[in-house]
Amino acid sequence: MKKAIIAIAIAGFILVSCIASRIESQDSQDEAVENTILAAEPEPSRAEQVATALVTAYPQRIEKAEFRDGDWAILLDDTWFYYAEGRLLPEELREKLSEYSPVFFYGYQRELPPWTPLSPEQVSRFRNRNSDQPIRRPRSNYFFDALYQAHNRAESYERVETIQFLGHRVAVHNLISEKLSFIEEHILIASETDPQVRTWINNISNLEGWNWRNIAGSQSRSYHSYGAAIDILPRSLGGKVMYWQWAGPEWWNIPYESRYNPPDTVIEIFESYGFYWGGRWLHYFDTMHFEYRPEVFILSGITLAASP
Repeated sequence: MKKAIIAIAIAGFILVSCIASRIESQDSQDEAVENTILAAEPEPSRAEQVATALVTAYPQRIEKAEFRDGDWAILLDDTWFYYAEGRLLPEELREKLSEYSPVFFYGYQRELPPWTPLSPEQVSRFRNRNSDQPIRRPRSNYFFDALYQAHNRAESYERVETIQFLGHRVAVHNLISEKLSFIEEHILIASETDPQVRTWINNISNLEGWNWRNIAGSQSRSYHSYGAAIDILPRSLGGKVMYWQWAGPEWWNIPYESRYNPPDTVIEIFESYGFYWGGRWLHYFDTMHFEYRPEVFILSGITLAASP
């Protein structure tokens, strides 16, 4: 009898052990399957990345982003703007996307690559690009017109306020005026200990902010038209150049050290508040230019400063 009881107990123990082992094994398999599924999760599309970055960049203006009608879209002032292969078009214009150039959401790099002279092939390409080329299709203005509530010159001017920045008056959109006040504060603090920053401030001649116009040589509206960009012009260039169209027919041969640049500290302060610097462009340079495009930094994985 005792032997039978012992046998039953041993059998039960073996059964429980097998069940426990099976459960543990199943848990491991489930975990492995789950990890495989997570690892295989596709990266967000470019459309989703842009839509999400815009919501993050302009929370006071953009309500939300969602996938609808086969594309990612963002809701702004009761209007859905669709990614539309980078065009950011309202629903009624989605089928006309071929009439517009995409909005540039390029990767921003805080360090330019080492300077190297262009190859003969590259020089030829630049020469051909700038000689009798047809003006490219205009960039879609619909989204940024709505964002800045500036569909025409008069409406844009209503959103502009004149501020003092580093001792000079400049007209900018009221959406960015507070950002510029933080930037000014940090630049002035830096100037107390950095002679380069102090010299740069003293060399400022004037600032250009709001100016309703197209980008030079194009049919696309400049961000100056919204008051979302400023140009900082010096009294003296010290024999250097600061804008590719002022640099002569072979501007692409001008190395970095021959360009008039603000101090690195100034550039980094602007960038930390979402203003990209025109000196970072590889194929064109505009070293006086700072433009408010926080979504570009977010898309590039660059953390912006939190406003006080």
